[in-house]
Amino acid sequence: MSPPIGFTLRRRTLLAGTAAAALTHSMTRDASAQTAEAPQPVGPQTSTVTLVVNGTPREITVDNRVSLLDALREHLKLTGTKKGCDHGQCGACTCTVNGERINACLSLAVMHDGDEIETIEGIGQPDNMDPMQAAFVEQDGFQCGYCTPGQIQSARKVIEEIRAGIPSHVTGDLTAEIAMTDAEIRERMSGNICRCGAYANILSAITQVAEENA
Repeated sequence: MSPPIGFTLRRRTLLAGTAAAALTHSMTRDASAQTAEAPQPVGPQTSTVTLVVNGTPREITVDNRVSLLDALREHLKLTGTKKGCDHGQCGACTCTVNGERINACLSLAVMHDGDEIETIEGIGQPDNMDPMQAAFVEQDGFQCGYCTPGQIQSARKVIEEIRAGIPSHVTGDLTAEIAMTDAEIRERMSGNICRCGAYANILSAITQVAEENA
């Protein structure tokens, strides 16, 4: 026969056990409530849009959360536009929409139904390069080349913006014609990161094109 077990119920032990049981019950109840009350999608989850890419209308059906970048790369197989940070910080995904440069990773595809979109594939091909593409080759404006499509897209628009009189943070006299200075170009290209550090040659390529088309 086993000896009797000595046990004394202490007030502290009782309170601790009661509190633990109450907490466990509360957490279980909250988890059940959250599961039961999970919001359901409202409206369609996909949309069909027509993107006019490099002059050609392309109709695609995409999840409403798909970015313009992923629509170009994954749905239309136009992989020249690169995915770098996917947070709008590196500029690798720069393309133009209705003539304005944007970070394609920060824009939803469904926002651009009917818009004119230009990617690096629409600028030029190896046997018929755009002047900016040719200048990047001539000035050795790239190393690994990953950021180059976005750099070229931005570079072309930088020249247009300066000539259109659109000021930047380094523009001095807002009443005078904006000069095509190194400082202006650097400031306007600051959203495009080159991790290889080819900035000096990129600047040379942009300057070359600006002078040739002056």
